[in-house]
Amino acid sequence: MTKKYGPSVLEVDALLFDLDGTLIDSKQDIATAVNLTLHELGLPTRSRDEIFSFVGDGVKRLLRLSVGEENLEQYEQALHVFRGHYLTHCLDTTRLYPGMWEALQHFKAKRKAIVTNKSREYTMRILEGLGIVNWFTAIESPEDRADLKPEPSMIWRVLSTCRVSGERAVMIGDSTTDIRAAQAAKIKSCAVLYGYGNLEKIHALCPDCYCARPIDLTTLFV
Repeated sequence: MTKKYGPSVLEVDALLFDLDGTLIDSKQDIATAVNLTLHELGLPTRSRDEIFSFVGDGVKRLLRLSVGEENLEQYEQALHVFRGHYLTHCLDTTRLYPGMWEALQHFKAKRKAIVTNKSREYTMRILEGLGIVNWFTAIESPEDRADLKPEPSMIWRVLSTCRVSGERAVMIGDSTTDIRAAQAAKIKSCAVLYGYGNLEKIHALCPDCYCARPIDLTTLFV
């Protein structure tokens, strides 16, 4: 006999997580590295809130927006300079969101993956530094621009690696790019409300469910 659950509980075999703004709160370290980069290049620094609004679509867009259209001749240099600063500072304050450790432990029997627009070098440095890299069956970051969420390519690779059908997977993220990627890949979507995303724009996409706190994930999925 199949066990039935309430309408707010979804049966899944794999949980796919975005990284920045979903699993980890990394915005302070990102802002530090961006402003150190701008200062080194002699460019005006940005407010932290402004930098936070640039996060989510990969480091290239982050640096392009931070440098500004009027200074794009320094964009390539900014990418190089940023790498050194971010690798130095990416674990200064970056931590799992409160309750996420417990949520990951709760789902220890399920396959878990990371699907992020963050460069793999930075992703692995942070996951290893936080001691959680081995908790994930798959870790996907973009191989090229065609991979960036909301394109579904990384999600499809995760489903293949985890040997899970799309009907049994959920993408958990804080931005419209995560929800749109899930919808493009035809899997379930869960929008977290504590991250960096624009909630009005997220609501407009009608994700399958919402999560107010990381620990609430344990009540959303079985």
